Amino acid sequence: MEALVVRLSQLDSEAEGAIRVVMFYDTLIRRRVDLAALVRASAGLAECVAGIRLDGTEQTFRVAPDGPAPSAGRASTTVAITLDDEQIGAVWLERPSPLPLDRLLLDRLAIAAAAVVERYGPARTTMADPALVELAISPGTDAAARARALRLLGFAADAAVRVVAVRSPLPLDQLGALVCPARPVKATPLGEVGVLLLTAVDVSRFPADVRAGIGTVGPLPGSWLSARTALRFTTSRRPVVDYCSLGALALLAHVPGDAARDNTDVAALASLAADDLDTLDAYCATGSVRRAADVLHLHHSSVARRLDQLGKTLGYSLVSPTGPVRAQLALTAWRLLEA
Repeated sequence: MEALVVRLSQLDSEAEGAIRVVMFYDTLIRRRVDLAALVRASAGLAECVAGIRLDGTEQTFRVAPDGPAPSAGRASTTVAITLDDEQIGAVWLERPSPLPLDRLLLDRLAIAAAAVVERYGPARTTMADPALVELAISPGTDAAARARALRLLGFAADAAVRVVAVRSPLPLDQLGALVCPARPVKATPLGEVGVLLLTAVDVSRFPADVRAGIGTVGPLPGSWLSARTALRFTTSRRPVVDYCSLGALALLAHVPGDAARDNTDVAALASLAADDLDTLDAYCATGSVRRAADVLHLHHSSVARRLDQLGKTLGYSLVSPTGPVRAQLALTAWRLLEA
């Protein structure tokens, strides 16, 4: 201890100030102060206006050393609050120009704020504990355990939570915040599929390279099952599928794989080239030779010739009353096998 005292006495004033700042926030964390007390103490220490903002909530604290801060000023230094490697808010100081220790003070304030959020949570991060998510969506979980898992994940007891199954090159926390900007939303990977738990989803906000199956509203095990089923129906032309929009097509997901492979219409698709499959898909999706030509950026006569040749290969006319239905069912069943 004497050696430490000697070393401290040899420090310059800036280093001594840095140690005092660290000790100041360590003390606040040990005392388990809330965010309001934390920002008041910071304003007093910095002798200027200090602020804390949590993203996705209405919580913003802005305090002057002597009490409530006047009208909004300009932040001289700002530091992000991070929790579980995700930015959940920011802290800042307002003074004409930053002082040497301002950055350290804000770094420690951000750490203390993250500790407060984690302690008094639920944490406002998007990424979730996979074990809690599995409890919430598993059919083997009883009602009490599921309710507790959802509460720990940050959902209100009466929230209508639904599941979205995704395959995404975008990090799941970013994707969750994108499609459900108002929150609450929780995300975690389960095997090769990403899981989003959310109370609302904006389909238009999914990036083009994300595949997503949106589950039903209702009991979570059923929502998870329907979300995975919907994900199997996604294609490059239809990357986001809501299970409720599938209707009777959802029945194809329950056809045994061997039965689908043995069907002549499905088996015939295996011999088609990629361009032929794309033509067939565009025709089935639009229901019109001319609209399919627009999608494919071809002349309608070229598409008509392709469909005529495809009909000969498949063994039925694609422009007959039942042709598009047969092709759509076969194409969907074939894709489900691939998925």
